[in-house]
Amino acid sequence: MKRRTVTVVTEQKLLKALVPAVVESDKEALRLLGIGAVYVNGKRAKGDVVVTAGQIVSAVLEESGRASKAKSLSFSIDVIFEDDDVLVLNKAAGQVAQPTPGRVGESLLDAATAHLKKPAGLVHRLDRETSGVTIFGKNADATSALAEAFRLGAARKRYVAVTTPGLKAEGIIDLPLSKDPSRPGRWRASKQANGISAETHFTRLYDGDFSLVELFPQTGRTHQLRAHLTALGHPIFGDTLYGGPGDMRCLLHAQALHVLGKLYEAPIPTDITEFFSKADVPLPAGDW
Repeated sequence: MKRRTVTVVTEQKLLKALVPAVVESDKEALRLLGIGAVYVNGKRAKGDVVVTAGQIVSAVLEESGRASKAKSLSFSIDVIFEDDDVLVLNKAAGQVAQPTPGRVGESLLDAATAHLKKPAGLVHRLDRETSGVTIFGKNADATSALAEAFRLGAARKRYVAVTTPGLKAEGIIDLPLSKDPSRPGRWRASKQANGISAETHFTRLYDGDFSLVELFPQTGRTHQLRAHLTALGHPIFGDTLYGGPGDMRCLLHAQALHVLGKLYEAPIPTDITEFFSKADVPLPAGDW
């Protein structure tokens, strides 16, 4: 059996929660609803009901009229912390956060689910090339509480990045984000576009041949940090989609997450720590 699962972040119709996180089209979602293959918190869904933050939506997918087995995991997980309520992982660069059509078994969500032997509650995502702290709920109550904290902006996050040189010492970027019509998959940060609100605080740690920066997103928008830094004229090293230099991966790391009264930290990978070593700057650690 191939099952795909997603945790609802904001209240919405079930169909919207299914597309595109679980299936690619409304037609496929309606087909699965019609045959009773969609579940909300483990109970079969009856129609396009309203689902709320923290609920777990899953669908049993079929191919060619028969169940298909998910691919075995091609990577191991790095557990930062685990208790009865949460599983905190250090996501490696290159891992996708959740399954995509045709690639079940290769995401961090799949890995968390396999580790727990039950659906893991996904409440936030990191871009494929971004490394660092990712938290999952282990039960409905914990997942709901986490989702609410992220929705209300009560989850505090610290990222570190390597950017082009000349970044100012500190600041606040509050440029709205909108999809870039000229570059599929890219977002632009501009007050001229009719975008969604986004706010990033930053503190520069070093400036020389490159800049080291701590980033504190106050909102959680897609590509927010990447688009905001590019708007300042300082794209992240390796971020080719946004004009960043170098042939490495995008050097962005989610170093710390403070949520529901606890702080979780992910060790900074060597491709970023080598820049801290060159700059002779201590690695960020602890609360802020």
